[in-house]
Amino acid sequence: MYMFRSSILALLGVCGLAATPAASQTTPRPALAVATDTVRLTLPEAEQRLFQNNLAVLAQQYNVTVAQAQAVQARVIDNPTLYVEQDVLRRRIARPSVPEGTVGSEAIVTVQQLFSLAGRRRAAGQVARQGAVVEQYNLQELLRLLRYQLRTIYYDVYFKQQTLKTYDTEITSLTRTVGLYQTQFEKGNIALKEVIRLRAFLFALQSERQAILNDVAADQTDLHVLLRDATGSQFVPLVNLGRTRELSLRGYSEQQLVDTALVRRTDLNARRAAVEQQNLNLRLQQKLATPDLAVGYTYDKAGSYISNYSALTLGMAVPVFNRNQGNIQAAKAQIAGSRLLLDQQQLIVQSEIHQAYQLVARNDELFQTNDRDTSPFARLMVGIEQSYAKRVLSVVEYLDFFESYKNNLVQLNTLRANRVRAFEQLNFAVGKPVFRAE
Repeated sequence: MYMFRSSILALLGVCGLAATPAASQTTPRPALAVATDTVRLTLPEAEQRLFQNNLAVLAQQYNVTVAQAQAVQARVIDNPTLYVEQDVLRRRIARPSVPEGTVGSEAIVTVQQLFSLAGRRRAAGQVARQGAVVEQYNLQELLRLLRYQLRTIYYDVYFKQQTLKTYDTEITSLTRTVGLYQTQFEKGNIALKEVIRLRAFLFALQSERQAILNDVAADQTDLHVLLRDATGSQFVPLVNLGRTRELSLRGYSEQQLVDTALVRRTDLNARRAAVEQQNLNLRLQQKLATPDLAVGYTYDKAGSYISNYSALTLGMAVPVFNRNQGNIQAAKAQIAGSRLLLDQQQLIVQSEIHQAYQLVARNDELFQTNDRDTSPFARLMVGIEQSYAKRVLSVVEYLDFFESYKNNLVQLNTLRANRVRAFEQLNFAVGKPVFRAE
């Protein structure tokens, strides 16, 4: 709905150039003027909605629950087995040794329980519990990725909306100017080429504005997916520019941030947990080389050399050929591979922090060394418009000043967005929100 309305407004602005003078003076409505379609949103509110509503987070939480349930199942003792055999014809059996001469029909009952030796069940439980720890870190890593995506999109939308305000102001002013000069052309006071030049510049502004609107629409779609919002409302981020200006690397060295990341990065912790899980799996595979012991009791009513025969049974596989040697060797190889992946991830973390730190330093230096006060440009544009109206400036000079003013504001918002995005990238690389503007 928002994009539809914005497109209609842009189209009306273009068509108005060829309309009557009264129509050409119609002022287009700002892109963010529809209050019923907007939702003002702070960053902490957005993060809270992300944690509570995001479908990927909810799905990963189920993976954690599954891993925890598997850890419980791994420690459960095996059920006993019961075997019953009964003569279906229930025939009576004669025994010469029995004075009465007969005994009851045949029946056999066997009960057996399997016992794991060498702490095998405990080792299996430890492996499963460590798997649940890995899933917990995977959940935290997912949250880290989604939080970074949310925060970068949030700030991008804010600064693009600020840029749109610049375009709305300029388009409104230029539309008014085009209308006035259209009237002057119809009176024969100015040449047609001057009106055409103004129209072309206005159309260029409207096209640029529409391109930014398209970018904002894509970002809005991503926000709706991240926050699981199906209302179709347009989010209006609330950002304190004063807090963003205070962002600084002072007090934080690159090595300090690397040390923090080596402790806090959830992907590193997941790798470490995976290595520990492989170590526990090796212990389990070594214990699996010891066979299980089956202990049972058998009662035979009339099928043995005596009636009502009772016996204790013991059973165990003899580890002659299969001593689980292949799985033990595979577990050792998995440990070696997991350690290499951990070392690689540590190198990736250090490289990411170095790149992010340098990016922040460059963007912050550019931001600090440039004049960020736009009020002189605004006052200058008022004078430029008056000078052009008095014919002191030519249309080329007027549009050149107009373009310079627009570019200054657009580039300033771009610089602000790039700087904040760089700090967010550094936070993402560290694995902890060290630099916050809210």
